[in-house]
Amino acid sequence: MSAKVNGLGHIGFYVQDLELMKDFYANFIGMTMTKVSQNSAFFSADPEACDHEIALMKGRSSLEDTHFIQQISMRVDSLDDLRDFTRRIAEKEYKLDKIVTHASAIGCYFRDPENNPVEVFWLTGHTSWAQISIPIDIDQSDEKVMAEVDRSFEVAQVVEMGKPQTPETQAAIRELGAAAVASR
Repeated sequence: MSAKVNGLGHIGFYVQDLELMKDFYANFIGMTMTKVSQNSAFFSADPEACDHEIALMKGRSSLEDTHFIQQISMRVDSLDDLRDFTRRIAEKEYKLDKIVTHASAIGCYFRDPENNPVEVFWLTGHTSWAQISIPIDIDQSDEKVMAEVDRSFEVAQVVEMGKPQTPETQAAIRELGAAAVASR
């Protein structure tokens, strides 16, 4: 049987005024800002249970712009389920954008038949508040995949919930990404 998702992970959308929207989701809606950078902010109603349900990204050119969905993201139960989705994406010839580790999860980003951005992801067991996205080959053994995830987590674990990454952490994340690309 083919893998299936086990629930909605989060919805990401583009915003025009990130500061205004951060204030809305934090102070009006009452969510906790868990991850933040100059161009994005992630929010959770319960950070202990889920590191984010809303992802805001700068990029909406105007309020009349109807292209505001950044992605729809759904969880899977296992790394093998993620591999199964990747295989079926290729079989259907859907556009695969990337497969990356976020330290806390491995995400497979692709396009549905109408070119809408979709992510299926598997939680790795690590809690990470860093915005990290390092290419990863999930066709390796589970041990090698987790070794790469662990290397990313070692760098990402210093970031506190709701705090931006330091320039040093950003540089370390860039180095991990460059090394991952170079090894492919």
